[in-house]
Amino acid sequence: MLHHVSLGTTDLARARVFYDPVMAELGLRRTLDVEEAVGYGAGITVFSLNLPADGKPPTVGNGTHVAFEVEKRAAVDAFFRTALANGGDSGGAPGLRPEYDANYYAAFVLDPDGNKIEALTFAAS
Repeated sequence: MLHHVSLGTTDLARARVFYDPVMAELGLRRTLDVEEAVGYGAGITVFSLNLPADGKPPTVGNGTHVAFEVEKRAAVDAFFRTALANGGDSGGAPGLRPEYDANYYAAFVLDPDGNKIEALTFAAS
């Protein structure tokens, strides 16, 4: 069972500015805020941004992304708008991805460090 997912960041203050509103769109709130990490969850921390423990710069994984499932397509759209409004870049605008499933509706964004995150739903509306 998956407990949590962590991505690297070079700047926790910048990560908070980006992720606080983006995670709120997904129904998650800040649950962890320490010198080396900030985390989000609905109860326990399930997603966090960390300064690398080895002190080296973080690197973005080629082909790596974290996907958050939401209940409605409108939530995917809100996630995308909020991410772009807070310093993210488009990695794929909201829309159907029939190559995955006829009802797979998703949006991809790159956070300020270049990490790719996705919101998706299988809902018809």
